[in-house]
Amino acid sequence: MPKMKTKSSAKKRFKVTATGKVVTAQAGKRHGMIKRHKKFIRNARGTTTLSAPDAKIVKGYMPYDR
Repeated sequence: MPKMKTKSSAKKRFKVTATGKVVTAQAGKRHGMIKRHKKFIRNARGTTTLSAPDAKIVKGYMPYDR
């Protein structure tokens, strides 16, 4: 059987933790920071985990990273 391919864009953007959760960077911080509230900018630091339905989709892109 041939190997399944991993989506290159997914392996650059997402990481699967030891417990199986998918970690990604916070969304909404590329531009337009002037119109964002200070609270939003503070809370959007670092990384976040994806919701279960989104994580299921992303795990399909990375078949060997489970």
